[in-house]
Amino acid sequence: MSTLGILAVAVDCRRPDRLAEFWEKALGTGKTRTWTDSHGVTYRQLDLDDGPALLFQPVPEEKAGKNRLHLDLAPATGDQRAEVARLVMLGAKVLDDPPDDPWIVLADPEGNEFCVLPPR
Repeated sequence: MSTLGILAVAVDCRRPDRLAEFWEKALGTGKTRTWTDSHGVTYRQLDLDDGPALLFQPVPEEKAGKNRLHLDLAPATGDQRAEVARLVMLGAKVLDDPPDDPWIVLADPEGNEFCVLPPR
């Protein structure tokens, strides 16, 4: 029996402030805070109302290759395509809209992939 819980999902990024702002607007929930570790590295953290936080940690390099982990999101109410359009207006980009699958693949402003599914 495990006693572990997910505290945060860490996202490597070049501009933590910009990415935290995007995800705060995209998810429409949570509170962003800044903190610095013992090495002087400053992080932005989006503490969500429920579930793990999103932690944006600065790295010097650009994203390379496909994510090994990504978020699957679904609107609580409303329309999947309307939600995708809203996310694009916030700075996301549609990467794939497969006709035979229920998800639409997007990338956040730094190229991190995520999927939007129909409401559950």
